[in-house]
Amino acid sequence: MALDQLKTRIELEKKKKKEEELELKKKESLSTKDRIIIEIRKIYDPEIPVNIYELGLIYDVKVKEDKAKIIMTLTSPNCPVAESLPQEVKDSAMQVEGIKEVDLDLVFEPPWNKSMMSEAAKLELNL
Repeated sequence: MALDQLKTRIELEKKKKKEEELELKKKESLSTKDRIIIEIRKIYDPEIPVNIYELGLIYDVKVKEDKAKIIMTLTSPNCPVAESLPQEVKDSAMQVEGIKEVDLDLVFEPPWNKSMMSEAAKLELNL
């Protein structure tokens, strides 16, 4: 019985290691821009239970060598996180391997509106 358990455990460990290797290869195959977007999607608007990328607050992400340029907006110029949210976006982009500098432009033209939200965000908010 103990031998069977050991064999099962070894097989599970092999399977886990294979899955980890596949996940790593998948991440490595993503572009730097895609990896930045993944990080940005971890940031949520504190007043709306949807991430800021799906809300449509990120207008553009460009990457050239080790520099990223992000253009974003807020739901309103008077947004309570107007001071902190852009810095949070910048910090999250800096977490991506290979990025050494992030230039973030906070713009209000065009102004944000609900039509900029992804379909997933609209469904989440029942719109």
